Amino acid sequence: MEDLAYETYELNDELDYELIGGDKIFMAAAAPFLNHITIVNRISRVFSNYIEDHDINAYVMTEADVYLSEQHRFRPDLIVLCDLNKISSGGERIYGAPDLVVEVLSKSTMYNDLGPKKLAYEQYGVKEYWIVDPWSKRIEVFQLVDGKFVFKGSYMEFSEDDYDYEKLSPSISQIKVSIFDNLVVEVKDVFKWYINIPVKEI
Repeated sequence: MEDLAYETYELNDELDYELIGGDKIFMAAAAPFLNHITIVNRISRVFSNYIEDHDINAYVMTEADVYLSEQHRFRPDLIVLCDLNKISSGGERIYGAPDLVVEVLSKSTMYNDLGPKKLAYEQYGVKEYWIVDPWSKRIEVFQLVDGKFVFKGSYMEFSEDDYDYEKLSPSISQIKVSIFDNLVVEVKDVFKWYINIPVKEI
């Protein structure tokens, strides 16, 4: 694969930031919260098991450097990549849009995940985008249709006893993944090991 001009960005300890519209957005110095890590691991396991069981030529990656353009370099929480030609010759990074991107919200990343990064994922052709809210245990899914993200639904675990079809009509507990023929993700599996820790005042 021909290396693009923005290969000149070198990955090193001093380059711990994302590029959004050419602006440097430095990553948090501290590791993510345990629930954040657990959610990413659970989603990764679901996708990885499906890909392996169905012998699909695709990869699931966490914290991979994704170069959408010279002005946009992101490190999503999780990606699914079906076009392996987008992997750089040395295997260090991705050039071009992954097929599916998952971002788990945190207080430090929420604005970018819901705003400029979402717009960039749309612009450069990510087929499906998940925004995971770890506080409400909800997953919002957007799919690319004619070059624009279309809101597919807000997914959460619920019991039939307390489900209000009038108020929560788009909210269901199973996500049909658009990039694979028959993969359905149960929301309860994503949050299965969620740690409910009371918030302490500091």
